[in-house]
Amino acid sequence: MRAVDKMCSALGVIVALSAFASSACFQEVIAEPDDDAGVAEITQPLAAAQPTTVPLERLPRLDSIESTEVFIQQLNERTELGENAVIHVKLPEPGNTKLNESFVRILGTEADPIVLFRSDALARLGRIEKTPGPGFFSAFVDFDPAQLEERVRNTDILASGRFGQTTELTVIFEGRSPVGIRNGLKIDVNDFSLGQLIPLGPCILRPISSQKNWGESLMITAKNVVLNGARTWDPCTGAGTKGGKWTFAHLVREMAAGSGTTAEKFVLAWLSKWLNNYTVNGDVVGRRLQMFNQVIRPWAIASGIPAPTLTTTSGGTSTVNLNGGSLNLNIAPFRLLAIVNRIDLGRTVSGPGGYGGGVTERPADAGELRFVFGVVQPNPWGAGTQATCGLKPFTVIFEYGVPIEGCSSVVKWAKRWTALNATGGFTASYLTQLESLTESVVKSGAAPTKGNKSALNQIRTNENALSSRWELREFTLTKETPSAGTDVPINGLLRQHTVAQTPNDGVFPTPNPTVDHFVKNNVTCGAPYEVPFSYLGNPFRGGNSLVPVIPKGWEVTPPVNVCSRHEFSLNTCDGCHRADTATFFTHVSPTSGIPATLSNFLTGGGPGLGFSVPDSQFGAPNWPFADLHRRFDRLYDIAYCTECTRLFQIDPKFLDAIFEIARVLPIDPRGPISFKGEIGPITDLETVGKLLDVRPQFRTTLPGVDMEVDIAGKAQSFVH
Repeated sequence: MRAVDKMCSALGVIVALSAFASSACFQEVIAEPDDDAGVAEITQPLAAAQPTTVPLERLPRLDSIESTEVFIQQLNERTELGENAVIHVKLPEPGNTKLNESFVRILGTEADPIVLFRSDALARLGRIEKTPGPGFFSAFVDFDPAQLEERVRNTDILASGRFGQTTELTVIFEGRSPVGIRNGLKIDVNDFSLGQLIPLGPCILRPISSQKNWGESLMITAKNVVLNGARTWDPCTGAGTKGGKWTFAHLVREMAAGSGTTAEKFVLAWLSKWLNNYTVNGDVVGRRLQMFNQVIRPWAIASGIPAPTLTTTSGGTSTVNLNGGSLNLNIAPFRLLAIVNRIDLGRTVSGPGGYGGGVTERPADAGELRFVFGVVQPNPWGAGTQATCGLKPFTVIFEYGVPIEGCSSVVKWAKRWTALNATGGFTASYLTQLESLTESVVKSGAAPTKGNKSALNQIRTNENALSSRWELREFTLTKETPSAGTDVPINGLLRQHTVAQTPNDGVFPTPNPTVDHFVKNNVTCGAPYEVPFSYLGNPFRGGNSLVPVIPKGWEVTPPVNVCSRHEFSLNTCDGCHRADTATFFTHVSPTSGIPATLSNFLTGGGPGLGFSVPDSQFGAPNWPFADLHRRFDRLYDIAYCTECTRLFQIDPKFLDAIFEIARVLPIDPRGPISFKGEIGPITDLETVGKLLDVRPQFRTTLPGVDMEVDIAGKAQSFVH
């Protein structure tokens, strides 16, 4: 088992997190399991405990070598395919227990497979000289050793203090929760040329994760930015530049440029979706007519439209009448609260039919860039103060997919964000650099293959300004067809969309047999999964998410794997915004003023702290969070401690050859696949040798894929 996985198996979850939990959480409710029995099951609820904050330094200390899961090693001579090195990665245990002893594992997808060979089998065959130990699998690659020299230089750059005070400790996370701390490992470049195993992992040192650093390169909420006079306009005071680069108006104009309609009509059509019921994947999303009274009407009046009206037909359909006028985008009642770098979302998991259980298909892109706006109703409009702003419990988040792919390009993107930590604060240089970053993503044409050629992934809203019940909705520039299982880009207006990773809470209130079945059969702690459009023959994923009035996560009938239940609930919209994170509905507060207050889920309660929340169903274990710390470490690891390599693409017909030789295929599918033969292990060394010998016949003419050396890094399910 992986070193970190051991802590999350059996009683390891509780042992690893015990420093974060009150003693009341850990009553004797779990039978003593075997070491490899998996995460413990809780059979009955426990008394609820209160969230706490504790220092991350109290986490269990991990051995640096034992917790290293990626090594690289130079080969004595190049392979027939021209590869000069071998990467050793520690894979998680397969979901299919038949494959536990297999010498071969297949990752990726049917169309783009990655075939890995167990390291000890390669050593026994004389194909490599050394192996890092049990559980490692190997892939042959074309690697430029100059990157190791670059990592050493990067370490010197970080040590110079350019980005502030540094630390040698790394916090290790499993999903969203910190589970241990370790030191980085130094690299001797000369060892690579000697064929030694080179450990690759977190940075040896990096800048201390601090509120200052978060606020400059990750979660930017400073007044100097969100109320910057040259780039934003404040609907409350009238200060700033109308249509500036960070205004709602500018973003919408760029987003609507390829829609075939004006930006003003684009926005009105979007807001009007709240005025009538609509159905998404069988989920009827109820209208909220206060959208007219609280947002559209005041904005229209401020735009010079004297008597905007809402007309409702006898059939109940409501439409807005602006009497020939249009909303003035330049004075939109959307006040910028934060610019957010979500490079941590850059790992893409393999889709339906993918192989490999809890590993990625390709860590291929640069994640997301987000703009968080708060809705206001100023009086007077654009001529008042903070006190007259009319702050509403209503956030709107524009979430763009950064149009950058390939390991080398992602590293460069990450370095541009870290450069913001070295400008000496919110200087003119800082603001210029940040604008360059954001404009490269939001401008029209940034993503030619997406709807309206906009890089937008989705718009998410979270509010109870329009009703007494908090609601989250999602909108995209795609055409979602649940019955066909498709979601394709399309030009035009924003469309309502199912909400990510969240079942229909109206049809499946928990505990519920369908949710029970899904969690117990599809959610494994630490492995990716997707809440499907349909499950067990019925529409499953919801069209909105209503947050319970009384804090309550998604529950599963005992006995249940507590880690799986928690991960499922945490990844839902309402779980993430309430019970499972002990958050009051929004992680960036729209009503606290500027700068916006951030949730303890994000901050951990402060730099160096973890915010520990009791399990929302059982009261134990306590789940710690320090998400900005996690994101900050990930940013610097990408920028300064990531090696890229070329992995030659293999023709999928190689899988047919494997089956022809071995009579089984060692795949661990996470969904339907077309292969109809027997799935099973390859445990014969002679067979492995034959596969290595025929492998060169199946190299494609395509160039090698520029990808991160950690070709089997753990995938993440979270999207919030």
